[in-house]
Amino acid sequence: MDLGIRDRGFLVVGGTAGMGLAAAQVLVADGARVALVGRDPDRARAAVGRLGRRNATAVFGDVNRPGEAERIVSEAVGTLGELAGVAVTTGTSTAAHASLDAASDAVWADAVDDVLMGTVRTVRAAVPHLVAGGGGTVVTTAAYGMRAYHPDRLPYVTLKSGVAAFAKTVARAYGGSGVRANCVCPGAIETGSLAALRGALARERGVPPAGHPG
Repeated sequence: MDLGIRDRGFLVVGGTAGMGLAAAQVLVADGARVALVGRDPDRARAAVGRLGRRNATAVFGDVNRPGEAERIVSEAVGTLGELAGVAVTTGTSTAAHASLDAASDAVWADAVDDVLMGTVRTVRAAVPHLVAGGGGTVVTTAAYGMRAYHPDRLPYVTLKSGVAAFAKTVARAYGGSGVRANCVCPGAIETGSLAALRGALARERGVPPAGHPG
């Protein structure tokens, strides 16, 4: 496969595991250089080791915290020398999988930061670099659940729908400057985070992790 990205620089938020790491592997395999953003330094270093230090570097931080996204993007651009694209694959908030009556204001506030604002802050910080470079790519991550509404996942589904609307609007606002914005809406993928969530819900409801007893 030739994606035409050899020697181009990409930022992957959440790139130290799961879908983010898989995306980074595809980019590196096609000759790109990537900066992986993660909160766990050990996991980030391990991910860089898997990808190869020649083509990958790690940036430590949490885009859910105000001001961090700007620092992270700036550090990544300084390391990569440019920014051709950014992907945000975070936003799995366990707390956000709750019903209307169970989701307190605190749960909603946490979910807004994790599911929506981490993406907003990252893209807001990255777009000026993409425009200055003549264009580039933005990829955000929503979820198939936004098309399969589930009462027990209300904050998550609501905010993932917001991520999709955000990406569509960014595409319209910056398309003329050469910035493409796409939103990926995957179904259930057995990542470590999903396995942990299933286990927690199973314990809470007194059923096996695979589902209700037959």
